[in-house]
Amino acid sequence: MSEKTLQEQGELIAVCSGKGGVGRTLLTVNLAIALKKKNLKVSILDGDFQFGDVNMAMDLQSASTIYELLKNETRIDELALNELLVTHQSGVKVLPAPDRPEFADLVTPEVVDQVVDIMVSQNDYVVVDTEVGFQEKSLAIIEKATQVLLVTNLEIATLKNTKLMLETFTTLGLREKVKIIVNQSTKKGFVKLEDLPSILDTDLLYYLPDNDSVATKSLNQGIPFGVSRGKTDLAKALYKLAHQLIEKKDVASLKHNSKPIFAKLFTKQKHMKRSGRM
Repeated sequence: MSEKTLQEQGELIAVCSGKGGVGRTLLTVNLAIALKKKNLKVSILDGDFQFGDVNMAMDLQSASTIYELLKNETRIDELALNELLVTHQSGVKVLPAPDRPEFADLVTPEVVDQVVDIMVSQNDYVVVDTEVGFQEKSLAIIEKATQVLLVTNLEIATLKNTKLMLETFTTLGLREKVKIIVNQSTKKGFVKLEDLPSILDTDLLYYLPDNDSVATKSLNQGIPFGVSRGKTDLAKALYKLAHQLIEKKDVASLKHNSKPIFAKLFTKQKHMKRSGRM
């Protein structure tokens, strides 16, 4: 891997959620396109290694996935990785998830670590669509990330899981790099928008408007609305988010953890069990 200084390293953005169906993949894809429109070098890693949908969301017909890296390589290098990247018409490059869920276990945290390091060294931004919740590989990505986008909506079950994830991020010392994205924020529901700051214990929220027709059509056709519907309120909100993330780049900092984050999480759980708090 080519040597770069800390200032030259690309940004790693992890997009996560506590529940499926909140628009995590659409956010990943269209945020990457919005960043690309800033004349930046951008790639996507589909980090939902069992049921990744980035290929579908971008209508990419590719037989190459991260699984191909495991077939003949003992050590992943730039050449092998670059041969598997698929270039979308927007210019964003994608490393798809395996096309079969049974291959997901073969993608180890060590493989993910190598892949992320190479991709970050070659790009201005790498956006990762992670698995739901806290899986070992997702945590490894989140730990490396310079910025973490936690996607939620106004549904009670989703907000409950989002709050739990925020508490866990605080426990792990990662809370300061987490930005909460409220998707479909203008959609009427049981929970009122003005109640969110008290529910999530923060008023630092970024709101995406509800435009279900644009989002659904985009996903079903495999055409990101950042490409086809760039003047819609939803696309404009993503462009604004991309601008904010770029502005925050110089402020974000990585902290070194002496213990692997997955170990820290379960050490905390064991302590809580012994003290009778779980």
